[in-house]
Amino acid sequence: MIINSINIPDEVLADLLKGKRPAGTIGFDPTISEIDFKPFKKNAKRRRPAKMLAKLPWGWVKESKANQKHLTSFSKHLPLEEKLEILDHDNELAKRTLIERELELIEFC
Repeated sequence: MIINSINIPDEVLADLLKGKRPAGTIGFDPTISEIDFKPFKKNAKRRRPAKMLAKLPWGWVKESKANQKHLTSFSKHLPLEEKLEILDHDNELAKRTLIERELELIEFC
């Protein structure tokens, strides 16, 4: 069997000339007697950004496709009593936000 040519796309050839090793599949096409290289298509999956449900004084509550997220962030230099108070306050606000969200979704007759 004599192979006349190797079919390589221009983008792959440019990567080879730069010294990169492109990932893909190599195969033989018997109809045209060529070795064919097909690079993998690496497309980044695009995620839908999380929807902001509420902005809290020390964080936020967001809703993604699968999860509801709550973040509280504060300075390390605060005393423990203040940190605990901030956590309690932010948790109460986040709870209220989630309750309001559920009430919005319920249809009353």
